[in-house]
Amino acid sequence: MPQDALNRPYVGIWLRVLSGVLFTGMLVCIKAVSDAVPVGQSVFFRSLFALLPIMVFLALRREFPQGLATRRPLGHALRSGLGAAAMFASFAAVAVLPVAETTLLAQLTPIFMALGGVLLLGERFTWVRALAMGLALCGMAVLVLPNVGGASQSGQLLGYLLAVLSALLTAGALLTVRRISRTETPGAIAFYFILVSALAGLATLPLGWASLSPEVLSLLVLAGLLGGAAHIAMTLAFRYAEASRLAPFEYLALIWPVLADWWLFEIPASHHFFLALPFMLGGVALAALEGRRFKWPLRR
Repeated sequence: MPQDALNRPYVGIWLRVLSGVLFTGMLVCIKAVSDAVPVGQSVFFRSLFALLPIMVFLALRREFPQGLATRRPLGHALRSGLGAAAMFASFAAVAVLPVAETTLLAQLTPIFMALGGVLLLGERFTWVRALAMGLALCGMAVLVLPNVGGASQSGQLLGYLLAVLSALLTAGALLTVRRISRTETPGAIAFYFILVSALAGLATLPLGWASLSPEVLSLLVLAGLLGGAAHIAMTLAFRYAEASRLAPFEYLALIWPVLADWWLFEIPASHHFFLALPFMLGGVALAALEGRRFKWPLRR
């Protein structure tokens, strides 16, 4: 680990908090244009303009273009395809759900990663993982089931399904990253993911894109810039601080969507959201910590 990662953990913490704000800003922009812009068009503009800050970042680190060389093209294709599909599902979900609920359901990603590690990578299924999954499922039930009755008209049920699908696809993408990161640089992984997402969005052009007003175009460009900057902030956060230091601040990121819904869209968080929150975060915390804090006592 680099020496600055040991000496500057607070820089990493602030960068993690900043990335949460930036990701929320990206989702706010996408939700704001969701009534006027098809999902594929939003994915294209978000990905296209996210390339700009990431290319600048890689150039400053002298990783562009030489850092894009790869020995795992099929691995990149799988990771990028899963990530692009997750982005489509996430943007479709946030169009019908509050930003806070979409973000909360995205917290299922570590749970699906833990399950995928057991099913796909042969990792041991422990009681800690079982408890984490049980808590997360309880939280999802508390959030989703009270709204199922009226979901057929509002599209809420479809939104919940899309948000869960996005978390599942993201987990698959991150499990793929775990494998290809042995030989591939983070810059290459991020670049090819965003490039494939942009091409996937562009492929929806024959289905019909909307004419963009200057205001809508500005929001789409801003979504891309915020998304790219958020990825950079997240990458640097893990350079300056260990994952265990940053874990508690993963949950701080849920504050910003709640505030955005309240201030910008006049959607107060429901009491079901707050009832589901401790179950979901408890499950996520166990899934995240299981590999670090629980293995040693379990082996005693």
